[in-house]
Amino acid sequence: MATATRRPAPEPDTTDARTFPEGFTWGTATAAYQIEGAAAVDGRTPSIWDTYSHTPGKVKNGDTGDIATDHYHRWREDVAIMADLGVGAYRFSLSWPRIQPTGRGPAVQKGLDFYRRLADELLEKGIEPVATLYHWDLPQELEDAGGWPERATADRFAEYAGLAAEALGDRVGTWITLNEPWCSAFLGYGSGVHAPGRTDQVAALRAAHHLNLAHGKAVQVLRAALPPAARLSITLNIHHVRALTEQAGDLDAARRIDAVANRVFTGPLLGGEYPADLLADTAHLTDWSFVRDGDTALAHQPLDFLGVNYYTPTLVSAATDDGTHHSDGHGRSAFSPWPGGERVAFHRPPGETTAMGWAVDPTGLYDLLLRLHSDFPGLPMMITENGAAFDDYVNPDGEVHDPDRIAYLDGHLAAVHRAIDAGVDVRGYFLWSLLDNFEWGYGYSKRFGAVYVDYPTGKRIPKSSARWYGQVARTGTLPVAGGSGEGTR
Repeated sequence: MATATRRPAPEPDTTDARTFPEGFTWGTATAAYQIEGAAAVDGRTPSIWDTYSHTPGKVKNGDTGDIATDHYHRWREDVAIMADLGVGAYRFSLSWPRIQPTGRGPAVQKGLDFYRRLADELLEKGIEPVATLYHWDLPQELEDAGGWPERATADRFAEYAGLAAEALGDRVGTWITLNEPWCSAFLGYGSGVHAPGRTDQVAALRAAHHLNLAHGKAVQVLRAALPPAARLSITLNIHHVRALTEQAGDLDAARRIDAVANRVFTGPLLGGEYPADLLADTAHLTDWSFVRDGDTALAHQPLDFLGVNYYTPTLVSAATDDGTHHSDGHGRSAFSPWPGGERVAFHRPPGETTAMGWAVDPTGLYDLLLRLHSDFPGLPMMITENGAAFDDYVNPDGEVHDPDRIAYLDGHLAAVHRAIDAGVDVRGYFLWSLLDNFEWGYGYSKRFGAVYVDYPTGKRIPKSSARWYGQVARTGTLPVAGGSGEGTR
């Protein structure tokens, strides 16, 4: 994937109606550990996130996902909310330790039954179930055996994929193998700000490779087990990397980060090989001997679409002193998640930010989609996550108004619309997230949901953005630019 500098912003869309193509998928998304709770119910055993969140000092306020939003018991209510809003698809993740508690052996039927009931309810309400096999909840027993830096974990993942496909393949037609393997590898094993909290750059690179291998093995298993019409994908949080200036040092900094953020995955998964510059950038750390003959060919499986997650661009330059720079929004650690990026400085882009401190920049999504279209022509895409956290609150009338989120979504959906007009094959959009939830290392302090959750009671309150997005999903059209954006029911 080529390094890019910032393109001129596209002209604002001033048409009265911004209508998306017929058949465009409108959905919302969640992840198991962030919403399900029921951490020790019906045979579920700890994942790495259970262990990590229970480790003092790892998660803000000592929060855990033990209860989360209690979706495990309130799933009918949550499906009813989706149906009321009018979304057409729901992307959820399967909890590996709920289905296969030790990461080995037969499945637990009570765990599978939960997802069977969920899928059946979705289908009854006219909502397509989209299942993600892995959203970061590795069974703790597999981490104890070495985790993703060990090759055997890829084999265990393929076996788990087979169990899930056998149980749910008659209900679920769209499958995503991994969610954001960059976070699993480089935040989990590099900087340590995600579970399992290890800080070893070589382990992070090994983990990245074995995640690629796990994807390839799982796709083979899924293709063999699922009906021919099933659609298979992977979701990548492609970083839109911009150089601070056109100077050679800044451009090289962007190239380095692009290699370890993006091409470490797109290289083998979409091209069948690791990029030579990535191997050179990290040669002082490892000789990559953990990559065996045939691995990259195995990782390179045909996909029906590419899942793309986008929140904010990444702005970098060459470091200007002898220190190490990695204040990149993935921080709270003295350890870098960027092997090969030791001499790179990260900068906060100018302008408005979300509650996460992330720049609000829809042009980054537009530019990213055009780059992917250029680099991988003919590959359809779906936006599998996009959204923002803001400091939402319930007003005296019991309502939650979030105009900043509506503006964020409107801007980013307009960017997707412009990309489609420019010839990019984008087939769907999944809002992150349906519910406020456990936001990983931030605990419950950050709210991404279109639906407000009062954590002490579990009460759900659809925000203004939920009503706005529901109108967009039902009509396939963005409201008039500059309108109120509140939508009507």
